[in-house]
Amino acid sequence: FLARPLIRFGHLSDTTGASFSLAVFSGVSANTLLAEAYDQEKIGKAELVLANLFNSLPTYFVHLPTMFFITVPLIKGAALIYVGLTLVAALFRTFSIVIVSRFLLPKPDSREEQPAADARTAVDWRQAMRKSWLRFKKRIRKILLVTVPIYIIVYVMNRIGFFTELEQATAAYLSFIPGLTPHAMGIITLQMASELTAGVAAAGALLQDGKMEYREIILALLVGNILSSPLRAVRHQFPYYAGIFKPKVATELIVCNQAFRVFSLILVAAAYSIYAF
Repeated sequence: FLARPLIRFGHLSDTTGASFSLAVFSGVSANTLLAEAYDQEKIGKAELVLANLFNSLPTYFVHLPTMFFITVPLIKGAALIYVGLTLVAALFRTFSIVIVSRFLLPKPDSREEQPAADARTAVDWRQAMRKSWLRFKKRIRKILLVTVPIYIIVYVMNRIGFFTELEQATAAYLSFIPGLTPHAMGIITLQMASELTAGVAAAGALLQDGKMEYREIILALLVGNILSSPLRAVRHQFPYYAGIFKPKVATELIVCNQAFRVFSLILVAAAYSIYAF
């Protein structure tokens, strides 16, 4: 119900709408739906990329409760502003994609999609189970041959300290950003090394001791979020994307996804920095 007006305005297909709705419950299932539609040539490459970016809003809401209940007890009122800013960035991404897709994609012919909908209702449980088993065999083969080796490589890189060295090297060159104090650098480093929880815990301790203000903490968390996104994508997102899409397509989707996410967060962080400082 909520997605339908956006889907129609953006000239997106029903498959993209179904994927958007499914992403509220499972991002993996939503991407699998897009991958199968792309393999069957029901959607083109442009819509695949746009649909994957479009799903960032429901994916955000999946992680919202965890983020909210981690940040509020530790940084109190700053959590509401930080979560609100990340929500604004997610909404910006969604509405931007809808506008871009309206100009890039042709208007779909609803008459062509109606028979497919009728065919889906005619599938019984026996056919559904058989189709699921065939899809499972195809998918598990790809997981064993592609996803598992990638996970092993990422695990080895993590064990030898590759990501730690990269995170520390990145955090060392942040003095050019206005408003970042030495305490803020520590929050960013922890957030990059151990993701959100460690950075928020450090921010909470500094806030309680009166060494940092709300605005400094919020900016530090936003910068940490921006810098940790590409590393988090390599470490967590690429292995399971490569098990759903072809490795080349998976790489393209992740690059587009993370680039647009970082761009939206930079805009929000810059606007907040100008307003707060």
